Parts: sequence; structure tokens; C-alpha cells
Amino acid sequence: MIVTSALMIWKALMCITGCESPVVVVLTGSMEPGFKRGDILFLHSSKDPIRTGEIVVFNVEGRDIPIVHRVIEVHERQDTRDVDILTKGDSNDQDDRFLYTYGQHWLSPQHIMGRAIGFLPYVGWVTIIMTEKPLIKYILLSALGLLVITSKD
Repeated sequence: MIVTSALMIWKALMCITGCESPVVVVLTGSMEPGFKRGDILFLHSSKDPIRTGEIVVFNVEGRDIPIVHRVIEVHERQDTRDVDILTKGDSNDQDDRFLYTYGQHWLSPQHIMGRAIGFLPYVGWVTIIMTEKPLIKYILLSALGLLVITSKD
């Protein structure tokens, strides 16, 4: 019942925000001081044009984990109305071209998963700890399983 409820909440958030992943955890310190490792970002998808300065979450081919960074340049092409986007982490020295697929110099709107609209500080540490320390995850899951088995309701 807990798993079903969590999935229903996740799907409802997907429908409301228009994002395939409406909540993401900041996994590195590349966005400090604005967002710290372990912060949870809430995302939404919008048809509005992407603007310089927005925080976006993007995914590029060959990377499993989405990246949270700020848009530093937007180039609009007059002939096709396409947009080229360049991003950078706030605490990084250089732009993100080294993170993109080999030979790719710009992101397109298809790479953008969503735009940040809010955050909760430090709440994502639970996810980070369970990913980095699998033993803790197994202990927690075992405790929850034991609680379900021994509950009298």
C-alpha cells in the first residue's frame, strides 16, 4: 500500500508539472552557493522560451544521471526558430561543453527535463546516503519489512 501510494503521488506530480522527473536531488557541489549537495529541486516543464539565468535540469546522451545547472547563453536561430542553450554550474570555472556528448557544443530544448521552481535544503541526503552506502539501504528496507510483517493491523 505504501509503494502504491508513493507511485500514485509520483504520477500525479508528473501530470501536474509536465515533467518526467518532477523532483531531483542535487548530487554535487557544482551549483553552490545557490544549491548545495543534498538539496531537492522541484521542477516544472513550460512552453515559455528558456532564458539566461534559469536553473534547468538536463540529460545528455551517454549520461544516466540528469545534471542541474544554470543557463548562461541562449542563441535563437532566425531561420528555423530553434534555440541553442549553453549551461554552467555556478561554482564551475568553465561552461558545460565538456559534459555534453562528444562534438556537441549546445543543448537543445529536447535535452531540458525541466526548470527549477523551488527547493528543499538537505532533504535529498537520504537518497545520497542510501546510494553511496548500500548497507544502510538494506538495513532500512529490512527494518521496514520487519515492521510490515509484525504489525497487527
